[in-house]
Amino acid sequence: MPYLLLQFFIGMRLGFVSDSNQTIIIKKVKKVSGDGHHGGAWKVAYADFVTAMMAFFLLMWLLNATTEDQRKGIADYFNPTIPVSPISGGGADLLNGSSVFSDKTLAKDGTGGAKAMHSAGEKKKEPTSERDKIAEQNASLEALYRELTEQIEGDETGGLARHIQMHVTPEGLVIELVDADDNPLYQKGSANASATMKLLLTVVTNALNFLDNDISIVGHTDGLPYAGAENYSNWELSTDRANMARRLMVDSGFPIVQIDEVAGKADTEPLVENTLAPQNRRISITILKS
Repeated sequence: MPYLLLQFFIGMRLGFVSDSNQTIIIKKVKKVSGDGHHGGAWKVAYADFVTAMMAFFLLMWLLNATTEDQRKGIADYFNPTIPVSPISGGGADLLNGSSVFSDKTLAKDGTGGAKAMHSAGEKKKEPTSERDKIAEQNASLEALYRELTEQIEGDETGGLARHIQMHVTPEGLVIELVDADDNPLYQKGSANASATMKLLLTVVTNALNFLDNDISIVGHTDGLPYAGAENYSNWELSTDRANMARRLMVDSGFPIVQIDEVAGKADTEPLVENTLAPQNRRISITILKS
């Protein structure tokens, strides 16, 4: 009997004898398939994050690299309520548009290096929209800038070049006719124009003949108080000099109806920091925007 029991237990151990009461445990192994570390969803999220960061830093760079006028021009361009912005083109040159030195800006304007060619029988189109009028005005003022520059550079004596300065303000293109100690534009303490001043005004008037824009003529003096008559000051002197410039321009053929303002500002708006500098004694002729 003991021998049989021993065989029985050995059989169970070796698997020859089954026990109906034995608990069967089934272990299932779940295989997880995926690429890389737990799939590729994280790559899409990371790419979106990098793209957003790149856009953010690009925006910050643009805000730092552009001027207020340029940002306003960009905003006006993308504003759906203003199809064509008559306010600003975002540029820093003539009338907030492209530079008059077109060779440097053709690529930026998208026109390439080729110049526009027109047939002999093609007629000039009249501006039909506000945008066309602004573009025509910009072209006219740029042509004026080039013409004046050519005349100044063509002056063999060099006497005119140092008397003319040009810059752009929100009102329009400003032509500054500045004084010099060795070649004054007016007699000292007087509104009588010198030969140089008359020549300068003739050059400017001839260049303005093809424009329809109104102009403003403003006289300026330096900071030295006027030592003449008791009731006469730099205010009266600057106004008289501006009026003299107006008369000379009208005598040279400029239409009087296009003169919008004649004023004197004494020494309140110096051109250079030193208020006694001769450059502050000047006549400012502004070609006003329409």
